[in-house]
Amino acid sequence: MTIEDYYQMLELSRRKVAQTELTFSRFLLAGVDWRDRLIQISGARGTGKTTMILQHIKADFRSNPDSALYASLDNLWFETHSLLELVDYHIKNGGTHVFLDEVQYLKDWQLVIKNLYDNYPGLHIVYTGSSLLKIDYKSGDLSRRRISYSLPGLSFREYLRFENIAEFEPVELPVLLREHREIALECATGKNILKHFRDYLRFGYYPFYKEVYAGYGQRLSEITNQVLESDYPAVENISFSTVRKIKKMLYILAQSCPQTPNMVRLYEQLETDRNQGLKMLYVLDRANLINLLSNEKASLKNMARPDKIYCDNTNIMYSLCESINVGTERETFFLNQIRSAGLDAKYPEKGDFLVDGRYLFEVGGKDKKFDQIRDIPDSFLAVDDTESGWNNRIPLWMFGMLY
Repeated sequence: MTIEDYYQMLELSRRKVAQTELTFSRFLLAGVDWRDRLIQISGARGTGKTTMILQHIKADFRSNPDSALYASLDNLWFETHSLLELVDYHIKNGGTHVFLDEVQYLKDWQLVIKNLYDNYPGLHIVYTGSSLLKIDYKSGDLSRRRISYSLPGLSFREYLRFENIAEFEPVELPVLLREHREIALECATGKNILKHFRDYLRFGYYPFYKEVYAGYGQRLSEITNQVLESDYPAVENISFSTVRKIKKMLYILAQSCPQTPNMVRLYEQLETDRNQGLKMLYVLDRANLINLLSNEKASLKNMARPDKIYCDNTNIMYSLCESINVGTERETFFLNQIRSAGLDAKYPEKGDFLVDGRYLFEVGGKDKKFDQIRDIPDSFLAVDDTESGWNNRIPLWMFGMLY
């Protein structure tokens, strides 16, 4: 590697940063403590991880922009060049920070990053990767060194800001449950909120929708294929036939959500056994393509049979499903926003969702009754097709204000 090679990558980094807009940023940009020396940012494809780190470089390295180097590790440049040498050149030329994108495509990535961290005490490293990333403790333990963050897709609150419709601060769940009428009055008045909510359910979860309005569904399908055909093989030693089977599993599950399918029949359709089938199921969950819901008594052993299986979010649901059940759509949105906000959700004996081990929810239309959860403390209805609620009846769209 030569100094010219280094300047080639530095120039590419400069161009990427210069082309980055600062008009809208994800909530996590302000939530990361960028002072830490080793930061991991994971999440599903298309949620804005790359844009976020480029925005950080553009905003916070104005006085010395070349001290920060951005590099995407899926760049073919790394087929014939060494990341270790690139970073060494960067430090010798006054660099202090490196931002490494798509780290799953770097062979022995954990060991390489550990060596960078240990060998250059003044170096700050930020790396992003697929939600499929796993830490292998035999290949350089980063757990004691790194600070980890996860970036979900846009919340409904962020979508409203992204569309320049309205700007609101996130609301914690206990506050939302207690003050939803006042919050709805502030957020919904004069905003045609239900129309925007319906749009969000179809195309508002992934920020790239503004780049491909008409082709959004096709782009989502392409991302799904990339996750399973490229990201998954990058983190697991799997065969092409396994990739085909897991893609088939995803489409079969999408058509039956949210009910748990007959697993024996599913394994027969995939021509696989129970152990391999369960492994594929949980890969889809880790990849943020499906959402598995189990009851409170679930353990690592019996979680093999989740009580319900959902698409991860409603946008994925629209791209995969031939027909959309409105009840499933509502539950998918609720579960996605609850978990994206960092809250725990389980499948209860009564009702639809038990959140943080305390709050019980039924999800439905505006005429939904309390019949199933009547007289149970801390029970609520999340109801669609209404701008405001009363007592323990809370508009469904408001659960998109949590993050």
